[in-house]
Amino acid sequence: MRVVIAEDSVLLREGLVRLLGDAGIETVATVGDGPGLLGIVKEHNPDLAIVDVRMPPSFTDEGLRAALAVRENRPGTPILVLSQYVEERYATDLIGGGTEGVGYLLKERVSDIEEFIDAVRRIAEGGTVIDPEVIGQLLGRRRAGDPLASLTPREREVLGLMAEGRSNAAIARRLVVSDGAVEKHISNIFAKLTLPPTGDDHRRVMAVLAYLKAG
Repeated sequence: MRVVIAEDSVLLREGLVRLLGDAGIETVATVGDGPGLLGIVKEHNPDLAIVDVRMPPSFTDEGLRAALAVRENRPGTPILVLSQYVEERYATDLIGGGTEGVGYLLKERVSDIEEFIDAVRRIAEGGTVIDPEVIGQLLGRRRAGDPLASLTPREREVLGLMAEGRSNAAIARRLVVSDGAVEKHISNIFAKLTLPPTGDDHRRVMAVLAYLKAG
């Protein structure tokens, strides 16, 4: 796997390079600002771009805007956005532009090396990974007209794990239930969110989008 990194902190940037290298993942280029990301993606056509949300000059959302520009100019490029804090709008903006190969994680997740590398690989393979903290905040909201209001606590829990990119088998292991029970919960989620069968696998992603938009 070949990745590029856009991160203004030299310490974190080099740490990511080392961590990825130890896992057999090659970093082909790094930059410290959003505009530079566009250039290295165009030059190297990486399997994944890892991007900090806040970078020079204003340290607001330059990285996110650069990531969205990459997705617009080179559709299908897997993107993992890293953020210092939980910022739900950034997650919804990112996933709203296309759900395959998208990730939004807090920087603190990097310290759990095994989980972080697993997320990197899943995103590069076309998966969607949203930070559990973002999921927790969104799923914890109870507002009038919320399309998730009809879900049971267990169904919300399953939906949260789906948004983390977990497979049915992984969800079953986490919740200590059978694969059949997970399938039933997911079927109920689809029914309650009015997501009928369409002959493809996109209902799973649409369910994730439903609660992100509800936030």
